[in-house]
Formats: sequence, C-alpha cells, structure tokens
Amino acid sequence: MSAARKARKTGTAHSKGSAAALSDARRLHDIINDVLRIAKLVGAEDAEVHVDEVLDDLTRFANNAIHQNVSENGITVSIRTVAEGRTARVTTNRLDENSLRAAVESALSLAASQPADKQLLMLPGKQRYRGVQRFSKKTAAVTPEERARAVRRACDLAVQRGQVAAGIFSTGQSQTVMGNSRGLLAAYRETHAEFSITMQEAPAASWAKANAGDVRQLGPQQLAARASEKAHLAVDAKEIPTGKYAVILEPAAALDLVGFLFYDFAATAVADKRSCLNERMGKPLFGKNITIVDDVYHPLQLGAPYDGEGIPRQKVLLVDRGVPKNLVYSRRAAKDARKSATGHGFMLPNEYGEAPMNLVFSGGDSSLEKMIASTDRGLLVTRIWYIREVDPYEKIMTGMTRDGLFLVEKGKVTSAVRNFRFNQSILEALRNVEMLGPAIRASGEEAFEMVMPAMKIRDFNFSEVTKF
Repeated sequence: MSAARKARKTGTAHSKGSAAALSDARRLHDIINDVLRIAKLVGAEDAEVHVDEVLDDLTRFANNAIHQNVSENGITVSIRTVAEGRTARVTTNRLDENSLRAAVESALSLAASQPADKQLLMLPGKQRYRGVQRFSKKTAAVTPEERARAVRRACDLAVQRGQVAAGIFSTGQSQTVMGNSRGLLAAYRETHAEFSITMQEAPAASWAKANAGDVRQLGPQQLAARASEKAHLAVDAKEIPTGKYAVILEPAAALDLVGFLFYDFAATAVADKRSCLNERMGKPLFGKNITIVDDVYHPLQLGAPYDGEGIPRQKVLLVDRGVPKNLVYSRRAAKDARKSATGHGFMLPNEYGEAPMNLVFSGGDSSLEKMIASTDRGLLVTRIWYIREVDPYEKIMTGMTRDGLFLVEKGKVTSAVRNFRFNQSILEALRNVEMLGPAIRASGEEAFEMVMPAMKIRDFNFSEVTKF
C-alpha cells in the first residue's frame, strides 16, 4: 500500500480544499482488542481501554487578518489495569504492538506501587445505551476556505466600522470507543464548531461566542455584528459608584458564574463535606423559578451517553423550583450511599468522583429587551471573567466584568460604564432572580457549555471599579 493511500485510509491526510475524515470505527475496536489481549498475556486481572480520536481544525485571526490555520488529527489510548486490588492508568499515542505492551506493563508497574484499595470495584460488564445523533456531515465537511470566508466577512465589517477584529473559528470531529475485559463496549462520535470574536474600537472592546454541534447554528456574522455594535457603544464608558445593582446577565455571563456550582452536586463532594449543599439538601435554597437538571439527551447538549466507566448517563433532577433534590453518583459513591449509579463518574483513578456535565437551567419568556424595559436603574453585563472562590460554603465568588458593561436607566441602555469587580454569593444571586430569558446553548470562558437563560438579578454586589 502506498504511503498516500495508507494516510487516506487512516484519516491522517488532508487534501487541499476538503475536510479530513475520522478513522473507520473498526480500527479503534481493533486497538481495544489488542490491548485487552496484551493485558491478559502480561498478567492483568482486568483492563479497561479508552481510545479517543480527534480531528480539529482551527482558523485564528487578529488585526483584521487570518494569521494561523492549523489542523490536528490524533489518536490516544488510555489503559487502566487492575491487579490485586490495585489500579493505575497510562496513556499513549503510539499504536504499535510493542508500544501498547509497554503501556500495559507501565500501568501494572504503577499499580503495584500503590496500596491495595479494599473498596475498588470490579469493572462493570455489558451495558445498554440510549442512542444519540450528534454527528453533522455539514460540520465534518467544513474546509479551511469556508472558515476563511466567514472570518473575512467578520473582518470586513470591522474595517468598515473602524474597528479591529480578533478571534477563532474552529470545526472538528471526535470519536471515542471504550471497552473492558468484562465485555463492556461503548462508542460515540460527534462534530463540534465554535466561533469567538472580539471587536475593539479603542479604548473599548466587546465579545461574542457560540458553540454547537452543527456549524449552521453558529451564525458568525450575527456574532460579529453584535460584538461590533457593543464595542461602538462602549467607547465613552463612564465611572459610576460601587454598590448593589440590578443586573441583567447575558447567558454567557450567567453560565460563567453559576458554572462554579456543578461539582457541588457530586455525591463524593457531599460525603467529603466540601459541597455547599451539605445540610441543605431538600430545603429551599434558590428562588422558586430555579429548576436545574443534568440531561445529556437534551437536544442542545453534546457529549457521550455514558460516563468514564461506561455506565449509562441518567437524566437527574438536581434542583426543583429552588429546592436541591438529587445528587449524581459514580459507582463507588453509589455503593457507599446505597444508591444507584447515575452515570456521572470520571475515568478511574481520580480524586473528584463524579459531577454533572450536562447542566440545563429552565428558562422563561423574558427577552433581554423586556428585562431592560423593566429596569429603573441597573447594569447589562456581557461577560465576566477571572472568577475565583472566596467562600466555598456560601459560594461567594469574586471576578470582574469585561467586554461590554452598560448602564440601564428608566428602561433604556443609556451609556457604557467602567468595569467592576464583584463579590457575590451564587446562592444569594439565584434567590434574587427576578426574570429569566429562554434557555439557549450558551458558551463562555470560565465554565463548560450549558443550556442557560439570561437572568435579571436584584442586589448584585459590585465592590470595586477596575482600571479598564
């Protein structure tokens, strides 16, 4: 077989003007079978294998021009062995027989140096999974030229308005197959696309971002227009006093704030007394308009329908009308609590146990325009960043606004204002939500994507004016 033909067969060749393809899934299954065979030969009692392939393409631009176009196609193999109550994991990107054998032997050697874990569970056997379809042929077929054309239109808009554009447009595909020596076999593949843009009109800037499985849902030109308009409005920002304000958090800002809650719904975190939900389960904690589920099957979500151990993910009602109702459980946490595993565990070994990774906040019917019109005096927040935890139990966070902060007076946006630092409890904020927008797939910078609405919140505490 020629080198070029072999490259095409394995999905590593990129022809000009066309998108590359993922490997045939059978190739990943063959790798799993090879590792399990080797593990048995070298004396592992059990073995678990994850094979992940990514094919990601990225177009990066700055100063109104593309300056980088890169493509990555790689396969990694993560191997966990079990022997005499000890386990360890090793990852490699070398797929030949000798390298796979070396990785298995390394995992066994590392495991042998660990103390025996009397609570280590036997690997799970065969499972049944609910099907999900998250592979878009249109996204998989996007070429560098198509991304470049979208970027050029965004940069042309910036030039026309005397602004400077920077950002990224990425598209990609991924697939994962996992299996173990107890007969478990699971597979999943998806496509993903992301467009992020910052528009600068000195000294002001604004930003917009979207992420989706189907590239047709991004709307790069709409995002560019939104960032451009806000950057222009933010040019003459004025300073106003610190204090408590009504705030309208756009979905990205709301996501990046409440995203810091997701580990608190882990049963392991509650058992370890490091969750803000300790002593609060079943009691009113948030406003009655706050309902949160973890649902990998929601149409706006991405992600595999199984967890790091291959357990099917369940839809879990976390908060019901302000009351924390349920936690998520890995197999080990479920056994300790005498509960059923919910399919939220991470690959073992790990220190976190589990977490909900597909959060869906119930929204409302209030548009941003309605929220603004209902506000006598408040702030419209595009984005927050540099968020850090001050008090883990009360969930007090500190961070800063950026990329567009606007004063609302008597139902209208009247001016841009200088950015603030905030010190605010997430728990208190979610008790003070007055209005909710429709829930969308939101994308920020501090937390993973969620289905999240815009929120109008009263008495949000701003403690300091920043330097920009």
